[in-house]
This record gives sequence, structure tokens and C-alpha cells, in this order.
Amino acid sequence: MRDQLSKYLPAEDHRAILSRRKLFELAGLAVASAAIPPGMALVEPFPSPDLTGQGMSAVMDKLSLYMSEASGRELPDEVIEKTKQHILDTVAAMISGSELPPGRAALQFAGAYGGKEVATVVASKIVCGPIEAALTNGMLAHADETDDSHAPSQSHPGCAVVPAALAAGERFGISGAHFLRAVTLGYDVGPRFTMTLGSSLKRRATGALTASRHFSARQRPPAAPRG
Repeated sequence: MRDQLSKYLPAEDHRAILSRRKLFELAGLAVASAAIPPGMALVEPFPSPDLTGQGMSAVMDKLSLYMSEASGRELPDEVIEKTKQHILDTVAAMISGSELPPGRAALQFAGAYGGKEVATVVASKIVCGPIEAALTNGMLAHADETDDSHAPSQSHPGCAVVPAALAAGERFGISGAHFLRAVTLGYDVGPRFTMTLGSSLKRRATGALTASRHFSARQRPPAAPRG
């Protein structure tokens, strides 16, 4: 599939692709890492190959430490209040999205795919695996695009951060305060990743929009002749 798609995408430098992929992987792990209870023993992952030969940078090392300590970091009252507002806003978007075609498709997926019953799908009676629940709730939140957005990063943080934190929170049985810190970390780190992509992200978004418009134009019936 990737080989088929690559012929429609512009050629890119391999190191740049690797860098962007690692950024998005780390952004996705930020919420999950904050939701894991401190002291829980985890299987040591296999180290990913360093194709650039540059090793771990001091900046990435500092960021990793910052994320790993987020679960026990106290938050200012105003940050807690703002985080609660974003959570409420995102859950409301999930509920409204459940009535729309994209949301209904997501609910059908969750009901059919299942998984271990540990995580809740909002606006339904479905309880499924945490990965399936996070994906479904994310689809519900963004179904009608009433979820929050952050213009500088060209992202919608809520539909990614809140569902992931909910699913990981249920999986590991974390407290409400721990959940709030996980969501805060997602909002803190996630948008910064897309902001670092700068013009590269904008080019990709513009290219995707242009391709979509060309495709839509080809699907429209020809206009009736005038006169």
C-alpha cells in the first residue's frame, strides 16, 4: 500500500521522513506515558535503529524526562480549570458526533472489532480494547469538527489527546488527578510537534486539499450547456 501511495507523493529526503515519523510517534506516546502509573514495570522495548548516526540529542533526552515526570507534577489551578473545560468540550463533541455518519461508522467498527473489554466508548454501551476505544472516541470527537483547534499548530488536540488519555486511564486504573495531568501533557507537547514541522506540514496539507478538490471535480457531472 505504501508503495502504491508513494508514486502520488513528492520525493522527500529519507532523513526528513524519519524525523517526522519519530516526532509523531513520540507525540502519540506522550499521553500514554503520562497515564501509566509510576513504578509500573514495563517490558524493555527493542531500541529503534539510528539510521542517521546522530544518536539521542540533548533536547530529546530532556523532553523524554519532562514527559516521564508529568504524572506526578502539580498543576496550577488555572491550568486544571482550563483542562477540565477542554475535556468537557471534547466529550460534548463526541456525543454530538455519534449521531453523524462518520461517528456511526466508528461505532460500528468498535462494536464489530471488539477487543478486551476494558475501555468505554462515549455515547454508547460499547466497552472494548483501549486502542479501539481511543480510535473510536477520536472519530466521534472530530466527526462534525466542533472539537477544539489550535491555529498555530494546525491541529485539533482534543480529539487525539482526550480519547487516548481516557483509554489509557481505564486500562491502568489511574486517578482523576492523574488523568488531568495526562491530558495537560498531551496539550502541552502535542501541538508543539506539529509546529516544529512548519512549512513542511503546510505543504502537505495544501497538497492533500488540492488533490481532494481535483478528485471532487472529476466526480461532478458536466455542466449543462448554456443557451
